Amino acid sequence: MKKRIGFLSFGHWQDAPGSRTRTAAEALNQTIELAEAAERIGIDGAFVRVHHFARQLASPFPLLAAIGARTERIEIGTAVIDMRYENPLYMAEEAAAADLIAGGRLQLGLSRGSPEPALNGAHAFGYVPPEGETDADSARAKTAYFREAIAGHGVVESDQAHTGGSFMLPIQPQSPGLADRIWWGSGTRETARWAAAQGMNLQGSTLLSEDTGVPFGELQAEQIDTFRDAWIAAGWEREPRVSVSRSVLPIVTDEDRRYFGGRNADGSDQLGRLEGTIARFGRGYTGEPDVLAEDLAKDPAVQMADTVLLTVPNQLGVEYCATMLATIASHIAPAFGWSPAVKAVQDAASSSEVSR
Repeated sequence: MKKRIGFLSFGHWQDAPGSRTRTAAEALNQTIELAEAAERIGIDGAFVRVHHFARQLASPFPLLAAIGARTERIEIGTAVIDMRYENPLYMAEEAAAADLIAGGRLQLGLSRGSPEPALNGAHAFGYVPPEGETDADSARAKTAYFREAIAGHGVVESDQAHTGGSFMLPIQPQSPGLADRIWWGSGTRETARWAAAQGMNLQGSTLLSEDTGVPFGELQAEQIDTFRDAWIAAGWEREPRVSVSRSVLPIVTDEDRRYFGGRNADGSDQLGRLEGTIARFGRGYTGEPDVLAEDLAKDPAVQMADTVLLTVPNQLGVEYCATMLATIASHIAPAFGWSPAVKAVQDAASSSEVSR
């Protein structure tokens, strides 16, 4: 199994002391620039998180299309899109267009959404669940409709006055293969089982919305096992993909130490209450590169996943984040099974060492 690594940006911006990303325009353009830098380093993916009513990245498809036009090899995607807010057919058109621009490199992570600053934010967008349905029900129904559309199924009856016949029309454009590159952001073993039954890839984060008392990595590994067992039971022919996210902050310089020294020093998970249930938040990996390499090599979920998404502190700017990714690529990721797809990582890592 080929191991991939990618970066995951929330795209925060704030006009505050120390921020190098003060406006929405800077957040968007710097994300494109970081994707270009990541591709030169040899990183495999550039992913963005989608939030609404917050100073973070929101509408992903213009951004993904721009990244696709400015890069050649790197996967581009989301982790995740809150489907409560989406029009499935319009989203299908945008996704296909972005995928065609990128040459078939789009990897779309979807979910039912997470807690947010807005009260019933999706309702303000005009999407209120039908009577008797929850937001989760609505998100799953929209996901199914979206997947039908990108698979080329007819979704609306033709107008005989224009077409000369009565038949079902698919959305256009279509991007072949996109239907197999849809992921479901899962926070429990049960939703992982559901994602497998639907034939979607699995996307895990640094949060699990259940807790059994075992460490985060072990519980997420159980989730991955559950997903793969359910995938086999469903009889799907293709091999599914699985990603997990981790916060990895190597400390190499005095600047790194000023920003992150002492963060979560005991390396423990955290427990909290999320939407009425106990949730487990995964530990952050902060410290010397050799220590982080050893710790991540022991993380069972990292070992089981084919893709590891590395969250970046985007408000520290493109140069800082690119240097951090180069350090991870050269000194940490090989310990958990990653190897560069291109030679560029060696040159980029050497350059980063000189700059430090």
